[in-house]
Amino acid sequence: MEWSPAHNTVELEDLPTLRDLLDTGHDVQDAEIQGWSLLHHAIDVEIDGHHQTGEPLHVDVTAFLLACGANPSAASNQHGTPLQMAQLRGHWLAVELIHAWLTQPDKLV
Repeated sequence: MEWSPAHNTVELEDLPTLRDLLDTGHDVQDAEIQGWSLLHHAIDVEIDGHHQTGEPLHVDVTAFLLACGANPSAASNQHGTPLQMAQLRGHWLAVELIHAWLTQPDKLV
């Protein structure tokens, strides 16, 4: 499977390039063939980085994508919603961020 340019930048956690792509019209809801969205991918990358390096969990890409309008309730074919994925994989910081995001009256999906 070949990723879109936006998925490639999420994989690299390259926020400046991701911002440029989204600013020039790339869809923040971009999902690959199994329905894995940029937000799913960001959560996966943040968890993997934590496990591989021992560095603390962070939500840099997740927060940016939410701010750009990514839908935390969009389910993939295999991974559920980004919130469910974060819960199952132990990304507690993303869980808290998404819960806070979803409770904003103007962000309900």
